[in-house]
Parts: sequence; structure tokens; C-alpha cells
Amino acid sequence: MGKVGKKYAAVASKVDANRLYSVKDAVELIKQVSYTTFDGTVEVHMRTSLDPRRADQALRGVVRLPNGLGKTVRVLVFAAGEAARAAQEAGADYIVNDDEGIQKILGGWTDFDVAIAVPDMMRHVGRLGRVLGPRGLMPTPKTGTVVPDDDVARVVDEAKAGRVEYRLDRTGNIHCPIGKISFSEEQLIGNLAAVMSTIRRARPAAAKGLFIRRVTLAPTMGPGIKVDAAEALAMEPA
Repeated sequence: MGKVGKKYAAVASKVDANRLYSVKDAVELIKQVSYTTFDGTVEVHMRTSLDPRRADQALRGVVRLPNGLGKTVRVLVFAAGEAARAAQEAGADYIVNDDEGIQKILGGWTDFDVAIAVPDMMRHVGRLGRVLGPRGLMPTPKTGTVVPDDDVARVVDEAKAGRVEYRLDRTGNIHCPIGKISFSEEQLIGNLAAVMSTIRRARPAAAKGLFIRRVTLAPTMGPGIKVDAAEALAMEPA
């Protein structure tokens, strides 16, 4: 067994694969089984009963993590004039409002984590779908990233603070980061509560039966830990 395999085996032995852990126990354990030499990310993975092929069961939105993501979020804003100035003052890293910027992105430049646009710019942004779409960076009203000029500053501020998107993927799963291994247990639980309560409230009307079948917490490197889904779904932000 290779070096990485030995490390994984060592930490995996701490996890009972047949047990549904309480949220508190799972968060406590996740900090013990991460074996990165850097400050890894903690993600929550949810297996749903939704059919991603059905439009009435689509699930996508954003949630603001009360304790942030523990990383610098690079924000690009498509805006001109007063909206561009407001975005810059709010901390936007990049402003795009001319053909040079559009062409740069068409050429494959995507060194940013969130893209926000004002409605007037969407006729230009539409050309970028093939570049931004596959990377989950395309601004859309559904995720609150196409916003009125006078709301740009607030959305930029939220994005920088830890505003993350969640969506149902092709296999009926949802994946969402909730912070870093270095976060306190309270910070990770607070962020998880924000994610779970948001998704619970976003349940599609067409969803049948058990909505969230399985909830797992996992570090960047390390085994997943199964969480009691009923407890997780009942969480409320403090």
C-alpha cells in the first residue's frame, strides 16, 4: 500500500462506516480524520430523492455562511458607470464592461470565484455561457448573481463574506463547502446549519417522500462521515 493509502487507512479506521453520527460527533471527528498538510476544506454532500431531469424538481440557490469560507473569494462584476464604482468600493476584484474584458474571458480566463452582473450587461455576458456555464460561474437571477445596479454593493459584500451556491447535480446530489478544517466546531456547525435550513426551505413542491436521503461530511483528504440526516435537516442557524 502506498504512502497516501497508509495515511487514509489510518484515519479511516477511526470512522464507523455503518454508524450515523450526530452532527456534533461528526464535526468533532472530521477534524481528526483530515490528513492534508494544508488547511483543507470541509464539505457537506447530500443524496436526494429528486430527479434532476425534471424541471419541477430542480434545486439551486445560494446561502450566506455566517462564519465565511475561510478563504479569499475573488469577485468579478460585469457593470459600468455608477454600478461599477459601487462594486469596486464594495471590494470587487475585477470589473468587466468592455469588449477587451469579454474577449479575455472567451479566451479562457476564469481566475475568479464568483461572477455578478447588472441586467444591462447580460446581453454581453450571454456570449460567455460556454466558458462560464461549465464552471458554475455564469450569472443568473436564480442564484442572485444578476442584480439591479443599486444592489451590486450588497451582493459583492455578501460574496466576499462567504456566499456559496448549491445546486442539484446530474446524479441527484448536492455538494457545498462549509468551511475549513481550522474552523472551530462551533463555526462549522453554524455554517452547516445555514446550509441545511436553506435547503430544507427550498424543497421543491414536486418532491416526494424522503427529501434528503443521506448526509455526509468529508474533508479535502480523508474519509466521509455519515450524519444523521433527520438531525441535520432540522438544524436552524443560531
